[in-house]
Amino acid sequence: MKVSRLTLREIRMDLLTPFETSMGVSTSRRVVLAQVEADGVSGWGEVVAGEDPHFSYETVETAWHVIRDFIWPALKSREWNAAADLWDALAHIRGHNMAKAGVETALWDAEARLKKMPLWKVLGGVRQENSCGVSIGIKKSIDELHLAVDKELLAGYQRIKIKIRPGWDLKPVEALRTKHPSIKLSVDANCAYTLDDAPLFKQLDRFYLMMAEQPLGWNDMYGHAELQKRVETPICLDELITSVPGARLAAEIGAGKIINLKLGRVGGHTVVKRIQSLCATKDIPNWCGGMLETGIGRAHNIALSTLPNFTLPGDVSASKRYWAEDIIEPEVTVTPQGTIKVPHGPGIGFEPKLGLIEKLTARKEVLA
Repeated sequence: MKVSRLTLREIRMDLLTPFETSMGVSTSRRVVLAQVEADGVSGWGEVVAGEDPHFSYETVETAWHVIRDFIWPALKSREWNAAADLWDALAHIRGHNMAKAGVETALWDAEARLKKMPLWKVLGGVRQENSCGVSIGIKKSIDELHLAVDKELLAGYQRIKIKIRPGWDLKPVEALRTKHPSIKLSVDANCAYTLDDAPLFKQLDRFYLMMAEQPLGWNDMYGHAELQKRVETPICLDELITSVPGARLAAEIGAGKIINLKLGRVGGHTVVKRIQSLCATKDIPNWCGGMLETGIGRAHNIALSTLPNFTLPGDVSASKRYWAEDIIEPEVTVTPQGTIKVPHGPGIGFEPKLGLIEKLTARKEVLA
């Protein structure tokens, strides 16, 4: 498999509704799409880096630079036996996992299309239907939160996750648990707390949450291990896990009981496969988190969610939750039972809407 061309596009899309976390409010997205052309087929990937260095040090601008000036030179004019070989070939580029993942996932899509197989099968997936949950941002009031949760439960979603931050934590959780005593409920702090807030998380134990996701700092491995010792609620790690060694250390010291895996955060499908395999040996379940992806990234998330150790409902939800019109066809839909049926077409199983993508494109660069 030889890549003859890599096209980078920056598209801009408005979210249907603002999405607020402890890091701020998102109303629109600048998204970098990577299209690789190899042996007569096109493969597509998405760079999930944000506009600001808040979730990660990577941004749209750094990703564009690293792909153009470092990843592309390593990718071009070389025969690749498999997309899985790319990760180790990029080892000389330190970090920049989101930039790497955008190109690596595109190469996986191309490989699957060349093999005329669904990507999830090429990856080694084991299920044809994924359980879905939703992530609900911080709301202005408890009443507004109830309306949002009721809407998603009516749509069939199997797990509700709400974003929290200091001042918006105990009250919304208590309100939801009082109204919905039996739903699968979890919280996500996006690093908003410190170990000094352990008493707060001890109070959350009484609401029997599925998990508390990334409560402490993005690099506070030992703080999470100490917090997990003090609380019964399972700690789920997100921003903290960016590599196989990091996942191994977290498992060894008990930094969390669950690990959320995101393609961009760890560097693509190859590393996701390695981490989920490691987690399986440690009895640590995985699930797939979301990064406000377009349909391209969402399609890759569907594929990776079929891997054996992805046993909890993920944040991969329907296109219509975020976009007036998604950039793939068909758009991602969720069944009334709160599941996504895995596509059986070649590659990611969805086709990019090239006309819409070109219309949304604010910047484009062809590397050949």
